[in-house]
Amino acid sequence: MSLSNNFWDNRPTLVTGATGLLGGWLVKRLLSLGADVVCAIRDTVPQSELIRSGAIDRVKVVRGDVGDRVFLERVLGEYEIDTVMHLAAQTIVGIANRHPISTFETNIAGTWQLLEACRHSPTVKQIVMASSDKAYGDCDTLPYVETTPLQGLHPYDVSKSCADLIAQTYGHTYKLPVAITRCGNFYGGGDLNWNRIIPGTIRSILRGEAPVIRSDGSYIRDYIYVEDGAAAYTLLAEQLATNSGLYGQAFNFSNETQVTVLDLVTQIVELMGTDVSPIVQSQASNEIQHQLLDATKARNMLGWTPKFTLDRGLEQTVVWYENFLDSQQQRFQEHSGSHLEYSQLETLALSDLAIQQIIHN
Repeated sequence: MSLSNNFWDNRPTLVTGATGLLGGWLVKRLLSLGADVVCAIRDTVPQSELIRSGAIDRVKVVRGDVGDRVFLERVLGEYEIDTVMHLAAQTIVGIANRHPISTFETNIAGTWQLLEACRHSPTVKQIVMASSDKAYGDCDTLPYVETTPLQGLHPYDVSKSCADLIAQTYGHTYKLPVAITRCGNFYGGGDLNWNRIIPGTIRSILRGEAPVIRSDGSYIRDYIYVEDGAAAYTLLAEQLATNSGLYGQAFNFSNETQVTVLDLVTQIVELMGTDVSPIVQSQASNEIQHQLLDATKARNMLGWTPKFTLDRGLEQTVVWYENFLDSQQQRFQEHSGSHLEYSQLETLALSDLAIQQIIHN
């Protein structure tokens, strides 16, 4: 629900983390609403939704790191940015466990650098900052509500707890027009980190292989379809434009459905019409056992409701990956029959491995 039909018309909007899963879908939504989108990109990710969809040809691209405040101040000033969508982060738990400092630098320092740059910008009027349900840490009382203490213990969770609190500080102390999103696990077409359970399961089934569950399958998660997430971000920015009472506030966005990892994999297996049994490795560590968000505040204060059930979202997601992997296979066959240089063939062969190392920043 938009405040007006022309709120986004030609609105200079900066999106960080545009090559990530949510970033690509958010950029497409902003473009459909008429926004003038600027994407801050550190790394080129050729198979990201931003590039594959062609959205990158309709936006302005600036290259730099969110930890560089001089870069951010230049972008905000030169493009006269009105609205900021801050999604850039290192989002992979395993990488955070292995490389905590780089995760802290991106997720925590990157947040304060961006907010400080916005504080000194005369044009910025709304900032939506991505936190996560992981910011709550492992809490005995569920579902999480926005007043639940932020108490992450492991590197990724701590990075989100800190960034969230920093954004609250800028909203309450400096009256910066920032609001915070806490969403469940995003899923949907365009997630090319095959270590994640949904894309990994779908790809395994399409290849005729058994899907792999790294944990024991009992972990309970809260999933949200990526298009619902993109709609939540644009709605929150619109509401910030007319309600200063939202400054520094956080909102949970969720379809409020909890599901175990094993049940999720079973649901995908049944949806894709197979009877393969997953391989349960029981090897996951430093992950929260049970998560569930309460989205009452977003419903009551923002008028937000998700449009996609888990079933419908998974159906859309499976179709996307079927088309994507089919196009990849066709591309491989076309190249394998041509006279490519060895370096080109090597690039094609390594691209799938490289995708797994994507850091959405």
